[in-house]
Amino acid sequence: MSRRRAAVAVTGALVAVMASGVIGPPASASPNATPAGPALARELAHQVSPGRINDHLEAFQRISNRNGGDREPGTEGYRQSVDYAARKLDRAGYTVTRQDFQFNWFQTLAEKLTAAGANVPVIVMDYGPSTPVGGVTAPLVVVPSTGDATPGCEASDYANIAAAGKIVLVERGACSFIVKQQTAAAAGAIATLIYNNVDGPLNGSLNDPSNGRVPTGGLSRADGLALTAQAGTTISLELRSLQQVRTSANLIAQTRTGREDNVVTIGGHLDSIGGAGISDNATGAAAMLETALRLGSRPRVTNAVRFIFFSAQEFSFAGATAYLNSLGADGQHKIGLYLNVEMLGSPNAGYFVLHGLKPAGSDKIEQAFVDYFTATRVQSETAPMSSRWDYNAFANAGIPTGGLFTGADSVKTQAQVDKWGGTAGQPFDVCYQLACDNLRNVDRVALNRNARALAWVIGSYATSTQSVNGR
Repeated sequence: MSRRRAAVAVTGALVAVMASGVIGPPASASPNATPAGPALARELAHQVSPGRINDHLEAFQRISNRNGGDREPGTEGYRQSVDYAARKLDRAGYTVTRQDFQFNWFQTLAEKLTAAGANVPVIVMDYGPSTPVGGVTAPLVVVPSTGDATPGCEASDYANIAAAGKIVLVERGACSFIVKQQTAAAAGAIATLIYNNVDGPLNGSLNDPSNGRVPTGGLSRADGLALTAQAGTTISLELRSLQQVRTSANLIAQTRTGREDNVVTIGGHLDSIGGAGISDNATGAAAMLETALRLGSRPRVTNAVRFIFFSAQEFSFAGATAYLNSLGADGQHKIGLYLNVEMLGSPNAGYFVLHGLKPAGSDKIEQAFVDYFTATRVQSETAPMSSRWDYNAFANAGIPTGGLFTGADSVKTQAQVDKWGGTAGQPFDVCYQLACDNLRNVDRVALNRNARALAWVIGSYATSTQSVNGR
């Protein structure tokens, strides 16, 4: 989901959103209403305090201020963030564990594409190899998409294309970015450009440096289609990044009561990218921490509850993957379900519930969140699950998965403004992964609504997961 830049700039969009004020859900919302459900769910939703959540946000902001303005994974700012949460949870009596792991750190240094004398926006795909400084210049070849459901996925797609020593342009779809650039490289290409198959820019990853064969960049659909007309012409491309192996840590806290073979697991990343990370994702971490402290370490529950504060989500969800790998198949089976907590107070907020197509039971989690919002008279929308966040690791392991989200760098539509307020034509979070993601960059009404929704669902599943997994 992330972009890691050596430098970033705030556009005029920030002024527009800040000037509009922070607008929450419709005035008809009912903050004290809850759906019918277990007593613990209702109690926990009412006990979660906006004031205490804000105290945690202020603490994370102070930590960032003391450490050069960020809390990135593996840094002192992140270690102090872990210490802060760990102290709170330890004093509350939780079983608290820190789990160190290594990850592939990545930072974009240069991304430039020039065709027919014009600059074309391009985004480096994470973990691909770099071009030389100054880039490469070569003819452009286009892999046809017409009549091919899997363009650029098989070696046969290059049977009639002279790709050796050239830059390949191919449409997204049918196979992974990894496969597309590896197939192009096998045909002799020196770089690959993949353009989106839907509107909007393409921000992708090769997941691990070992997967990269040639420098690879992502283009918007509009720019990619326009570039197909340049087939055969010479273009210039510079894609460079800095990559290092670094160490960070996850923080795990579990109740001392409840079944340990059907654990209700809640996760969200505690670190930041590009700044203090108050919207992304101190809001999620603060809501998790407040819920854990209100639940207590010895609640009267059927199922144990586990809170995981992940690191390095922005680096191919390395923390979540390391955690699940450490459990093995038996430990993974003991996770009853997973709730993902990501950006609960975006300043131009939407109310999104992750769409639970799979694994089995995920649809029930989705419905639980929708039911809560319906009862509190807040309209919600479903958001498709993708490969962008920590939940992907859990879904890939076959664990029922759901969660909440208030929007990142996508643009809010007028129809969404009609439901939720805010500013149309601007991102849900104009400071997404920028230095301006600070205490001013939070819609506290949205944060409060989502924190209570999270608490209600946690309380419900701590009581019973029968509807999700039959246990």
